[in-house]
Amino acid sequence: MSTVPEQLEERVAILEAEVAQLKSKLEVVSLPKKPWWERIAGTFADNSDYDEAMQLGREYRESLY
Repeated sequence: MSTVPEQLEERVAILEAEVAQLKSKLEVVSLPKKPWWERIAGTFADNSDYDEAMQLGREYRESLY
């Protein structure tokens, strides 16, 4: 049977391994280098559906005045 200090050492070792694993996951999910709007800029370039949606939205907003 293991003693209390040995049990604590084992538990600390397990926790340290889990913390290391979580830190490595955080590094992978770290903040992107570019702002979100720069990453999506140009996504709808030359997209006729997008152009139509913008036109319909503009017409709707103008009809409210």
